[in-house]
Order: sequence, then C-alpha cells, then structure tokens
Amino acid sequence: MNKISFDTYVKENGGRVSLLFLLFLLAIYEFIYSGFSAFAIICLIPAFVVVIVAYSKQRMLTFWSLIVINYFVQAKWFSLPVPTSIPNELLQLTLLGFALFDPRGIPFKRALNLMLIALIFWCGFCTLEVLNDTCDVGVDVGAWYTVARMIGYQLMYIFLVFVFYINNSKVLIRYLYIWGGLALFAVFWVWKQQNIGFTPSEEAFLQGRGRSTHLLHAGTLIRYFSVYSDAANFGIGIASTAVAFIIMGITTKVRKYKIFFLIVGIACTWGMFPSGTRTAIGCFMAGMLFYIFLSKSFKIAIPFTIIFAAFAFILVFTTIGNGNQQIRRMRSAFDKNDASANQRTINQAAMKKYMAEAPWGIGMGVGYKNVPAKNKYTFMAMVAPDSEFIFIWIHTGIIGITIFLTCMGLMFFGACRIVFLKLRSPSLRGIGSGLCCAFASQLVGGYGNQVLLQFPNCLTFFGGLSIVYILPYIEDEWIAHEKELLDKQTEKKRLKLEKKHASRV
Repeated sequence: MNKISFDTYVKENGGRVSLLFLLFLLAIYEFIYSGFSAFAIICLIPAFVVVIVAYSKQRMLTFWSLIVINYFVQAKWFSLPVPTSIPNELLQLTLLGFALFDPRGIPFKRALNLMLIALIFWCGFCTLEVLNDTCDVGVDVGAWYTVARMIGYQLMYIFLVFVFYINNSKVLIRYLYIWGGLALFAVFWVWKQQNIGFTPSEEAFLQGRGRSTHLLHAGTLIRYFSVYSDAANFGIGIASTAVAFIIMGITTKVRKYKIFFLIVGIACTWGMFPSGTRTAIGCFMAGMLFYIFLSKSFKIAIPFTIIFAAFAFILVFTTIGNGNQQIRRMRSAFDKNDASANQRTINQAAMKKYMAEAPWGIGMGVGYKNVPAKNKYTFMAMVAPDSEFIFIWIHTGIIGITIFLTCMGLMFFGACRIVFLKLRSPSLRGIGSGLCCAFASQLVGGYGNQVLLQFPNCLTFFGGLSIVYILPYIEDEWIAHEKELLDKQTEKKRLKLEKKHASRV
C-alpha cells in the first residue's frame, strides 16, 4: 500500500482538515472562556484521547504532574476556568485507571492495610450522608458529592495513587526532592512577596476577599500566603513541611540528602513566620515533640528535647524577636486572653446548642444558599467554620466527627507502629518518622484552622502517611541503595584525604 504524504492528504481533504482544525481552535477558545461546555467537551475528545495515550506510556510523568499541579492549583496567578479540584481529580482517576489496566497486575498486597480499612469506613459513612435531610431542604446529590469528595473520596484516591506509584526507593527519593523543591519555591515566593511585591492577582486578593484577614493593624502587618490559598493554609502547611524535612535531615547518613533536607527544613521554618499564622507555631512544636517519642534513640531524643525546649522557652517566656511584627503575632498564640481565641470559644458554645439536635449534622452540601432564612439551622449553615474539625462536625454531626477522628487515629497510629516496630533501617525510619510527625502537625492544624483537607496540604500529607505503609516493602531495596551511596561517599572521602596528604608531601 502506497504511503500518502501529508501534503497530498491535505490537498484531497483540505476542506475537512480546515473545518476540524477550526472546530478544535473554537473548542479551545470556548474552554478557556466558558469552561467545560458540551460543545467544547465533544470537540476536545480527540485531544483528550491523544493526551491520555501519551501519558499512559509515561505513567510516572502523570504522577509527577499531579504533584506539581496540586502545589500550584491555588496560586493566585494560576487561574483555571474550572473548579480547582478538577485537575487533581482527573489526574488521580487517570492514574488509578492506568493501574487497573496494568498488565503487571495491581499491587493490592501493598494496599491491604489499616489505612485502607479506615478510609473504607469513613468513605462509607460519607456515602450514607447523601440521605441526610436534617434541614428539610431535600436531597441535592451534586452538592453532597462536592463535599463528600473533598472530605472523603479524595483521601481514598490519594492513598491508592501513592501506594501504587511510590513503589521503589528511587521513586521515593525523587518524590522527596520534588516536594522539597516545591517547598523551597513557596518560601522563595514569600520572600519575593515581602521584598519585591505582589502580582496583580495577589494584590487584588489582598484588597478584596483577603483584606480583613491578611491586612492587619491598619495595613501595617501583612500576612503573606505564597502560592497557597491564604496565609493560614501556607503557614501550617509549610510548618509541617519543616517538621518532615528537619527530621529526615538529622536521620539520614547520605551527605547530599542531609544537606538538601536540612536546607529545606530550615527555609520552611523561616517561611512560617511571614504567614503570621499563630497555629503554625503549635503545629511545628507538636510535630517536633512527637518525634522525641518516635526516635527510639536517646542520642537523638536528648539534644532534640533541649533544642525544642529552648525554642519553646524563647517564644513563651521571652520577648526576643518582638521587633518583628510577624513574630509578635505568632507569640500571641500563647496568650490565653487573645480576643480571636475567645471569639472562637463563644462561637463554638453557640454551635453546640444547635448541634445537640442534629447528631448526623446539617448535611453535606448544605449551606447558606439553600437553607431558608426561617429554617432552624440557618445559623449553622451561615456560620464560618474556624477549623477543619468544626466543618466536619457541622455537616456530619457528632457521629461524623467521631468516626472521622477515629479513622484518623487508626491511620496515624498504624503508621507509627510501622515506624516504631517494623523498620530496621535508621534512615528509612527517619523518613517514616518525618512523614508521621508532619501528619501529626497537620492534625493539630486541622483543629485550629480549616487547612487539613485543602490544597496542597491534603495530597501532600495524606500521601506522605500512605508512603509510610509501603516502606516495609521497599526496605531491602532502600538498604542496598543507601549502602551503594555510602560506599561512594566513603571512597570519595578517602580519595580526598589521600590527595590532601599527597599535597603536603
């Protein structure tokens, strides 16, 4: 069969080629300015097919795309004509689809653990909540799914994606490098916001929706938010990142890993202060404090405790650094008479009166837009939840928050058990400890602010906890990988000493 050149094909089918090309351009235009209309979706199907086929051949590229997009999806200069959850969800489902049709089989063995059981239980409860009509406004499946996906189903997606794709030591290290690189960029962007200025979209946020929460003391104190949605999300997320990388940095024996991890950890520790998020201090301290228990080493625990105690003493009992407004604001987290904390206590006392008669919550997807003004639960639909746990409590009741906290506890302590009892390698135990302590830090953040299930924290820290569950499966390979690097490091050091001695002779 003779091959037909592209030029010949265009000459013979020029009209159809031009029409298809114009339709494709029109679909792109409509997608950018109108989102996912039916016409745009139909016209873009061929492009989607091509992209999916290309990504199926480079599956890890899809995974890395998810990690990067997740980190920037709420940056003020990264705007999309679709909800911010769409890119993450599409990439997660695509990755799960690739795993499902993998000819090598699905690694179910790695997924069968306590975290999966806890997530199945929690997602099952979220599914039952579709029947919750406490407010007598009818069942809205679309609104229910929006909330159920955010607080339930995405956790299952994250767990399965990380368990299936972080499958060897090289991928693990590559992930830690990419995460660390993204965190360094976030810290750099805070420095840029402080010293160079904001982008037009960031300035618009500050002067609009974020004015009351990010411009304090008559505009003299700015709470910086980097590439995150807001300052609280950034401050707590970057504090938990600092916890993870400091712990990994002090436990690894490989010099290049140690240097990189400690640079990231120290930079992120600095980065939490410009956020002005007082809860970030508590998250950082909680994560570090928990590591003293997980370390299983007096050589690490004793100096770590001394450094931690000194850090806490400086913040609580001294005025060191009070010349900096951000540090003064962070220090107010320890003030029992703080007006903001007192207001939260007042709000929660009012909520308890309403929630006493709504053990299943007011329902997922129920808000001020669909609850009539005279409805009994109008106050609960309109009140702004001041933390992730309060949000879940409002929408799922005492039953829901109890199940959620129980599942979080099972997942967390299951991971800690692996670190404490199952891992032989000290450095791998350090990675596991860092990820566990970062998750503990985020749980504290979820108590103080609505950040636990937000971008990019949810994928980062629930994904990190998922990694802990697969560490026993890659430990032998990790030990061999680390030994190879340490041998090279020792040889390099030996050659350097020989060269030094030779130069003296």
